[in-house]
Amino acid sequence: MATPTVKVSKDQHIWAYAADMQPVVTVDPGTIIEIETWDCFTGQVQSESDTLEKLDINRVNSATGPIAVRGAEPGDSLSVTLIDIRPDKQGAGMCIPEWGQLIHLAKSPTTRIFKVEDGIIHMNDRVSWPQRPMFGVIGVAPAEGSIPTFKAGTHGGNLDNNMNGIGATVHLPVFQPGGQLAIGDMHASMGDGEISGTGVEIGGTAIIKVDLIKGKSGTWPVTETADSWITHGTTDGDIDQALQNACEEAAKLLVDEWGFTIEDAFIFLSVAGDLGLAQYCHPSPGTVIAKMCVPKTAATPHPFK
Repeated sequence: MATPTVKVSKDQHIWAYAADMQPVVTVDPGTIIEIETWDCFTGQVQSESDTLEKLDINRVNSATGPIAVRGAEPGDSLSVTLIDIRPDKQGAGMCIPEWGQLIHLAKSPTTRIFKVEDGIIHMNDRVSWPQRPMFGVIGVAPAEGSIPTFKAGTHGGNLDNNMNGIGATVHLPVFQPGGQLAIGDMHASMGDGEISGTGVEIGGTAIIKVDLIKGKSGTWPVTETADSWITHGTTDGDIDQALQNACEEAAKLLVDEWGFTIEDAFIFLSVAGDLGLAQYCHPSPGTVIAKMCVPKTAATPHPFK
């Protein structure tokens, strides 16, 4: 594994992606970085008595950074490869009042503490499974204004896509010089939809590499894995529109980058693509995030030509 040449501490973090935010470090494309992140609760949850109503909500979902990449300009993609993700040894999950599809069945706010040992997550003496670490929050400075790290949008942010794990590359559209990357909200594992509003929320350390694709970007971030690329679509609460946005984004890339007709893109995505939900813990104040997974074939090898 490549050796990091830059380290960024979790003490250097943001609570919102702002158009005018300034970097804590500036690096060249190709730089390997060690980045440390808080859990989404910023260390406030240490036991099962720490339920959400006892927490300072203003200290939720910090993102480490910002990191500027030299040469990144609007219209480019800032490509972030997640080389390794190393969770700490303890995380937490919750039932949060008024959040999620099953909250009407839950009898009380509940916190569960998970132990993570040798790559295995332990919920209790009976329930355990292999870790699948990923980042919920990964984004850049937006075109204008300020967007809390709790939200997702075209800048990225709280995408909560469990495909953003080890080996994935997330191509983020650049809106401001340098991009201004910030990452946080690590999960030891998280299911599609994150239906209670939490994964296994945990702090830790990651090794990442930053690169640029000049002159090409998606409308939303695009995640690339060894065998697929995944488009996103976000809305404040309209699940149908989020799903349509993810489909339209995938079709647009197939047409613009790989010469598909819109009809062939439509059919290809129907017969070979996988449409799903990254984030839908509604009711909640969070963003709805849909994803369309496009298989890598000879005709669709990457999101961008």
